[in-house]
Amino acid sequence: MTGPKTNLGRYLMATQTATQPTRARPVHEVRLGAIRASIWANETENGIRHNVTFDRTYRDGETWKSTTSFGRDDLLVLAKAADQAHTWIISQPRDHSEPGVTPENKPARRSTGSLDKASLPSQRP
Repeated sequence: MTGPKTNLGRYLMATQTATQPTRARPVHEVRLGAIRASIWANETENGIRHNVTFDRTYRDGETWKSTTSFGRDDLLVLAKAADQAHTWIISQPRDHSEPGVTPENKPARRSTGSLDKASLPSQRP
């Protein structure tokens, strides 16, 4: 009587897979050794905004795990991953998808120049 159980098992697996929501994927990842910066795109009324999450992979016996805790020796690599994530984000075109905005009347994109002149969001007009 293994046939019906096997078919039922397949049906249940297919049903569970079909009803599970698809997981959002990052739009970009920066990997430096065990450190990963995942860049997420969030649609807002003012266009796309990016957020970044960081994690570190490690091995526990035969199992790979991840954590959001970082040790002293991880901090410079974490800072470099954050820098590269920032560079990727500012290289993305800004989305001005407001109603009535066309390429002709789109606001001019402010030049950020070099990273030395980059400002924090709280410092932008």
